[in-house]
Amino acid sequence: MGAFKLLVVPIRSLVRFPLVQLAAVIAVILLLQGAEPNSAVGRLFVALDRLVERSVAALAAAFDLRSFTKSWLTTSLWIGYVYLAGLVILAILRGGVQLAADLAARWNLFWLRSAIARERGIAAYRAWEPFERIRPGAISQERWEEAYAWPASGEPPYPPLAWRMVLGVLGYLIVLLALAALLEYFTPVPALTWLGAMAQKLIG
Repeated sequence: MGAFKLLVVPIRSLVRFPLVQLAAVIAVILLLQGAEPNSAVGRLFVALDRLVERSVAALAAAFDLRSFTKSWLTTSLWIGYVYLAGLVILAILRGGVQLAADLAARWNLFWLRSAIARERGIAAYRAWEPFERIRPGAISQERWEEAYAWPASGEPPYPPLAWRMVLGVLGYLIVLLALAALLEYFTPVPALTWLGAMAQKLIG
């Protein structure tokens, strides 16, 4: 397990590089475009093409877009949609691998329980160590962990996923509005006005 992770580290570093990701996304777009129209890949390209066209049309209805902006927006939406689809696929694959490892460890398939438990134990200790360093000496380790890490109820010490998603979306909206306000008041770009017009069109 440890040797395999050492071999994978350079590959993961390369894949995480933004230019490599952009090149991979463009390669996927070209592969989709070059597929036969009647094949499954060709139908996927047609569906994505319609999605991009409708997105550009919706933005053109909200803003005054010229030819250069439309072409730039079309390219950006293609890259964005394919990148988002890749992230979703990778998340599903990561979840599947995680589930397979959990099942293998629980049922001790191929005698992997000890190796998986050792790796996860090392990761858990490394994550726990900074938390333990700030524990006051007057508070026992059991009380400290029960108060902040492992509550007695068995529930995780963080909010549910739905609440975290809502907070994340609100945070992004606040940052977006703040950036739009800065652009509105300190540059000639009427970003806040554009967002207001788009919100009015979306609402009705």
